[in-house]
Amino acid sequence: MNVDDLGDRWERLWTPHRMAYLAGESRPTHDEPGEDCPFCRAPGQSDSAGLIVHRGELAYAVLNLFPYNSGHLLICPYRHVPHYDDLSAAEVAEVGALTQVSMRVLRRCSRAHGFNIGMNQGSVGGAGIAGHLHQHVVPRWGGDTNFMPIIARTKTMAQLLGETQQLLAQAWVEDENLPAPPAEA
Repeated sequence: MNVDDLGDRWERLWTPHRMAYLAGESRPTHDEPGEDCPFCRAPGQSDSAGLIVHRGELAYAVLNLFPYNSGHLLICPYRHVPHYDDLSAAEVAEVGALTQVSMRVLRRCSRAHGFNIGMNQGSVGGAGIAGHLHQHVVPRWGGDTNFMPIIARTKTMAQLLGETQQLLAQAWVEDENLPAPPAEA
């Protein structure tokens, strides 16, 4: 029996251009802290130049330069560490708190229907920049997936990064000024 005759009833869109990335060509490593690491470099820039939406004490929120969707944020500790278990308890708490505010801000600004939230640990775990931990907060909307990135190698973005940075930074300030929700009994 020929393996091709088995069929698994999956339709396939082949993307051989991805093999260059998977093989490591042009993949950033940034294992060492410093100017070569975009997450170490961004806090030294102005918020607009670094696409920073909010600066906390131990971590910050920054727009992804290569977003999956408009408003795709990264929550990064200032400290250059590769793994989640390298974070202090205070850093874990702040990364979590910034993630929560990110979700509220994105719901209010872009009416996101849902989110993908996660961290890719290590290069084999899918981290494009494995040396500096970062958590993705990707807003999602019903029907937001399409064929454009696969077939045309093109992403459709609803807003320019600079405009998104300004909108989210202002909404973040407004979120911090809102009264805290009442404690549940």
